[in-house]
Parts: sequence; C-alpha cells; structure tokens
Amino acid sequence: MTENTKTHVILLSCGSFNPITKGHLHMFEQAREYLHQSGRFIVIGGIISPVHDSYGKPGLVPSRHRLTMCQMAVQSSDWIRVDPWECYQDTWQTTCSVLEHHRDLMKVRTVSLSICLSGPRGGPDQEPVGYSSGVRPRRGACRRASGVKLWGKVSESFGKICCVRPHLDRFTFVDENANLGTAMRYEEIELRILLLCGSDLLESFCIPGLWKDSDMEVIVGDFGIVVVPRDGADTERIMNHSSVLRKFKDNITMVTDGMSHPMSVVSSTKSRLALQHGDGHVVDYLSQPVIDYILQSQLYINASG
Repeated sequence: MTENTKTHVILLSCGSFNPITKGHLHMFEQAREYLHQSGRFIVIGGIISPVHDSYGKPGLVPSRHRLTMCQMAVQSSDWIRVDPWECYQDTWQTTCSVLEHHRDLMKVRTVSLSICLSGPRGGPDQEPVGYSSGVRPRRGACRRASGVKLWGKVSESFGKICCVRPHLDRFTFVDENANLGTAMRYEEIELRILLLCGSDLLESFCIPGLWKDSDMEVIVGDFGIVVVPRDGADTERIMNHSSVLRKFKDNITMVTDGMSHPMSVVSSTKSRLALQHGDGHVVDYLSQPVIDYILQSQLYINASG
C-alpha cells in the first residue's frame, strides 16, 4: 500500500491517569509500532484525555494535578498530546461523548486546513483563511503538507489538534511527493480516530449494565479500538463473551508482537502503593518529572489517596 492509501490514525486514550505511568506511554508506542508494521495504517498523533473529577473514583486527585503530570510525561514526545476538554466540562463525560467531541471538532479544523492546502482565496495577495496568527505562510508551504506531517501542520495553524472524524469520511490533502508541476494535484487520505485501551477496558464491555449498548455500538462500530493485552488476559475469550464485540470484531485491533512486555507497569494503583510505601521501584512505574511533581505537591501520601 502507498502512503496515500493507508488509513491515517490518531490514537485516543481515556482514563484516570492517577498518575500517568510509563506503561501508559508504552501502550501508545507499542500500538503505533504494531499498526505501522501491519502495513495498513500510519499513526499521525496520540491524545491523552484524563477523566473528569466527578467520575468519583476513590483516591482520584484533582484534574489540575493529573493534567500537569500528563503534560510532564509527554513533554519529550513529538506525537502524543494531552487534551483537557474532558476535565473542563461541567460533569463526567462518557467515553463515547469524548470520541464524538473530537470527531466534531475535527470537522471544523479540517475545513480550515483544506482552505490552507488549496491556497488563498481571491488572488495571490490575500491572506489564507484559517491562519489566525496574521503571518502569511511562505509560498508553497501548504503544498508540502503530507499525511505524516498532518498532525504538526494542523497544530501549527490551530495550536493543538484534538480529533478526527470517523473512518467513513475522507479529507483532501496535498501529497508532498506528487509531481505538482504548474497545477496543484490533490490526494485523498482516510483519517480515523481509534480508542486505545488495555484488555481490562475491553473486558469491562462484558460486564452487564456497565456500558450502554448504544455507546458500545458507537465506540466499536463507528470508531474502532486498538487493544494492548495486559497481564496475560485471554482476549479471545473476552471477545466471544460480548455480542457487540463479536459483531464489530473487524474494527478491533489486537496488538501482538510475540514479545513479553511488562505491561503491569501501566497500573496507577501499583504506582500509588509504591509511593505510599516509599518503594524505590516507583522509578520503574513513573518518569522522574512526574515523581518530582508528586513529591512537590504532596500527592498520594496517605492510604485514601
């Protein structure tokens, strides 16, 4: 498959991130590597969306702390970003609502990106619509946008990208490898947002009454999910236990690479216990900036936290 015919993906992970661990970021990296190796996908971005304070989980520290820790954890990443929208709402949002928010937001931003890619309106001296900085991009800058660079290009124009539309929609971009000549040629790519999760979340789909069937249909059917197995979970058994998962099994990607990874370090619970007990192995779970912030802010210092 050529770059243009591959599905361009943004991975979205929802959760408490209380605190965010090295394992959470490893899930992103492992999923991206697996999707790239499949030959069908190009991952152009990742989004971390911490849950709202009203989620009500025991020991959940305020979102301002969780957002800060997440931002510290991804500060060296050039493709994973933290989105505060979920935390800033009046109340808790379902995973389905978060996905739909990112999809709807991308509708607006993609229109502005298309204007940039197609050039200025009304003549060569008119400012392109969609650039709020007031600085006109140099001639040909938009032409060099590619699918791989799409994440950075939209971010450059709009500050931070948060979403894409479901896989049924396609958007125009300019292929930097195209022989443009005197006329600009356009190519279409497929942009898709996928929910990234561990097998524990997948297993929760099988718990009666925990998820609305309609939400599960949207999450798995309209968007799709990428699952990173954890702690030797039997994903095949989980899949067979849910009628919705069986129905949309083609929209579920199981990340398998034949290697054993310490995915238990994803556990925020183990990280909190290590902090409370003064366990030096906490450095195996958390990055140093996150540890420093936790100590400075005196988080998770008692059993209830």
